[in-house]
Amino acid sequence: MQAIRKSLAKIVAVLMVFWASTACANSYLPSTTYNPWKAISVPTEATLYDISFGSPQHGWLVGSDSTILETVDGGENWQPKVLQLGDQRYRFTSVSFRDKEGWVTGQPSILLHTTDEGKSWSRVPLSEKLPGSPSTILSLGQLSAQMTTDIGAIYKTMDGGKTWKALVQQAVGVIRNISRSTDGKYVAVSAKGNFYSIWEPGQETWVPHNRNSSRRVQNMGFTPDGRLWMLARGGQIQFSTSAGVEEWDKAVSPEAATSWGLLDMAYRTPEEVWVTGGSGNLLCSFDGGKTWQKDREVEDIPSNLYKVVFFNPNQGFIMGQQGTLLKYQAPASAA
Repeated sequence: MQAIRKSLAKIVAVLMVFWASTACANSYLPSTTYNPWKAISVPTEATLYDISFGSPQHGWLVGSDSTILETVDGGENWQPKVLQLGDQRYRFTSVSFRDKEGWVTGQPSILLHTTDEGKSWSRVPLSEKLPGSPSTILSLGQLSAQMTTDIGAIYKTMDGGKTWKALVQQAVGVIRNISRSTDGKYVAVSAKGNFYSIWEPGQETWVPHNRNSSRRVQNMGFTPDGRLWMLARGGQIQFSTSAGVEEWDKAVSPEAATSWGLLDMAYRTPEEVWVTGGSGNLLCSFDGGKTWQKDREVEDIPSNLYKVVFFNPNQGFIMGQQGTLLKYQAPASAA
């Protein structure tokens, strides 16, 4: 009987080892067959937050410590732009250009404007009654822009910032992040990630929605076809169905074996999706989010990858800490 017990114990131990190794193997993503991201050297160690181009070659990059950088060769090389802003150090959070006109927002509250491709910049006065500090800016051209604040106020100017019209009657409260769709809708995630709010043009107020799981929401945005995507704590990804914002597809955790947080998402094409995360974590899906792969060639980058942006299928950038900037280099077979 003792011998039988020992034999059974050995069999159970072998089965447990096999199960653990199989589960572990299934928890790690396959690697991408190529790495299209090139590390770009920039003359700063600031955290980079946003990027914009007025033309395919002429672009601007902003970040912490009053950082503004300019490129005239499509993002291969960058030079600092020094503005006379006094002793205050600003965290520039957003930049947006349309042709020759551009805007930059920052905190503490600051708004900059140029109409000559950045050769000269003017500081736009902001009311002391502005709800919150400027968070994002979108250049609409011809002295027009939309600006949001860090508590979800939305304003529009049509005269270069001399006057502003409030598009919502009440701010939504302190937010973690805010994203805009191509047709003008906004989604804002609350500071604690326990709910999100939607605003559509013509509405007077934000419409709040509770998160649909116990995991706090990290970031949200819009897919090319107008649905919502959601990144939640613990590396979870979810997409809304076409039926509306209250109905969601099943949430997935592409790489369950790791605990890296996912921070941002962007579409290169309607089917190719890139997701950035902490500690050089970079995921990709080539089928609209059904299956995922991991770009392991960027894992050694000592930075959280905060934001990924595509201006077109062949021009994209990833921004992170300590001056981390990656530029998309489309292989001939993937262009």
